[in-house]
Amino acid sequence: MCQRAFAIFAHPDDIEFLAAGTLLRLRAAGWETHYMTLSNGDCGSTIFTPQQTAEIRNKEARTASGILGAKFHGAPGRDLQIFYNIELLRWLAAVIRDVNPQIILTHSPEDYMEDHQNTSRLTVTAAFARGVPNFGTHPPSEAVDGEVTIYHAMPHGLRDQLRRLIVPGAFVDTGAVHAIKREALAAHASQKDWLDRTQGMNNYINAMDSLSLQVGKLSGMFEHAEGWRRHSHLGFSPQDTDPLAAALGSHYRINQAYEDSLNAGGFPSPSGTIA
Repeated sequence: MCQRAFAIFAHPDDIEFLAAGTLLRLRAAGWETHYMTLSNGDCGSTIFTPQQTAEIRNKEARTASGILGAKFHGAPGRDLQIFYNIELLRWLAAVIRDVNPQIILTHSPEDYMEDHQNTSRLTVTAAFARGVPNFGTHPPSEAVDGEVTIYHAMPHGLRDQLRRLIVPGAFVDTGAVHAIKREALAAHASQKDWLDRTQGMNNYINAMDSLSLQVGKLSGMFEHAEGWRRHSHLGFSPQDTDPLAAALGSHYRINQAYEDSLNAGGFPSPSGTIA
């Protein structure tokens, strides 16, 4: 049986910042990988019109997904217009039913902007609806069986919208694939000028490098890493499974301190995150 992983994020280049290394690791482990953003990135320019920007960013995203070896799915929405609404939900549920993935990678429920948070919410609900026959999709699709596990990426800056540190529940070693991740991010060439002008990021590839190294340091084991938190299995699988662990083996490390804090009914502490 073909194992499929689906990265669903908000904007072109979000996947490269937060999830590309994990997609590459899964692909190396024999998984089929899929790539989609809910926005076409039309606001990401100070030079081009929205339509021109969307066309440029679509080409860049297609190139990036090709570098990652992932199947590309087109974006249905626009920047700053990703809302939790029935139109997007019906569309996304149809795509998830079509792909029928065993792993979904998406944004953190807490992040600095609502496009990211709403993408996370839409993805969770659409995944839940994959097996609900009475939920109509657009285009129409049949409900599917099968388990799925959702993983939430780290927010940008590793902090929520109120500046609180978000601790990874697990880490994926991305060191061996980091160069490919950089190449895929560099495919989004139109974003360098935009981010320099609007967010003061100076060099967006260096910003990704810094985040990767920071998460790697938190792991206590890997030089470069991506961090993940696993969504509740309720409504998605009969058991609390961790397919990333099964697929990636030694390239995956559970943050035992995080797990212990959950089992104790508390919340992970920003300090002493690794047992």
